[in-house]
Amino acid sequence: MPTVNPSNQPHHYDVCNGDADGLCAVRQWRLHAPAEATLVTGLKRDIALLERVAAEPGDEVLVCDIALARNRAALERLLARGVRVRYFDHHASGAPLVHPCLEAHLDAAPDVCTSVLVDRALGGRFRAWAVVGAFGDNLGSVAERLAATLNLERARIDALRRMGEAINYNAYGESAHDVLIHPAQLYALMARYEDPFAMLAHEPVLQALDAQRANDLAHAAELAPYWQDARGSVVLLPDAAWSRRIMGHLANQLANQEPQRAHALLLPLPKTDAADAAWRVSMRAPRTAPQGAADLCSRFGGSGRAAAGGIDRLPQDSFEDFLRAFAAMRWGA
Repeated sequence: MPTVNPSNQPHHYDVCNGDADGLCAVRQWRLHAPAEATLVTGLKRDIALLERVAAEPGDEVLVCDIALARNRAALERLLARGVRVRYFDHHASGAPLVHPCLEAHLDAAPDVCTSVLVDRALGGRFRAWAVVGAFGDNLGSVAERLAATLNLERARIDALRRMGEAINYNAYGESAHDVLIHPAQLYALMARYEDPFAMLAHEPVLQALDAQRANDLAHAAELAPYWQDARGSVVLLPDAAWSRRIMGHLANQLANQEPQRAHALLLPLPKTDAADAAWRVSMRAPRTAPQGAADLCSRFGGSGRAAAGGIDRLPQDSFEDFLRAFAAMRWGA
């Protein structure tokens, strides 16, 4: 039987994806329930984060925007120790998990992100941050609906969109050397402000991210699809820091520009003595039929949600199999 933390003061951990959705979800909750917490986050592909949490019985863990399916074993170990966990997520979660120490807010619907789930739980109390998170997660129509309840002028809504896209863009990279600022450092800046508009007014890093993103997009504009038909498009990115940074934002941009197509972006991973050559994949289902991305990615060892997914490592010898599966996919089925 686990013994309760002897100090009688639980330690708090905030565990989240380092993209806009994860960071904005945590920001909302900590405005609602202020506490000194240890932040555990990383770049976009850093998903198996719960295994880094050394919580004791009686401690409290807030989890936002990391797939339960990828963190189930670590979650079960924490719960068995008597750690209380509050879990918000919109990715495929696998079999239901019920435990007296677990409060789960899980919804994999294609028009939901984690910031929206926290917004629901808090009755919209810090909705401007939810708008930032939804825009960053490429849920533009959802973000617009939320913003409409705040009676914001068009220019202010557009400012929240740019902010969400900039924060989200910053989460992509192979290592901290690729990004302008580590997500943990970016969250430390976010945590200074109750209002995202105040952050926009006082933190020049957001403008710096926007400028870098525009430069990376200019490089991406020179790329042509490797394969394309009426239902899908595949783009092969070069092995470069700019392509590693822009991968997620470019996938969202292509999905918005060509909503009838699915989009897959493949980034080469370097061959090492320990591993053969492989690809990293970022995928978007068609905006007009936003179902199937997670299912297809899972066939090749990846994960995601209905409208978007990814594969951390697609072996080179699976490249043609992936292209065939992508071309044959019945999106929205």
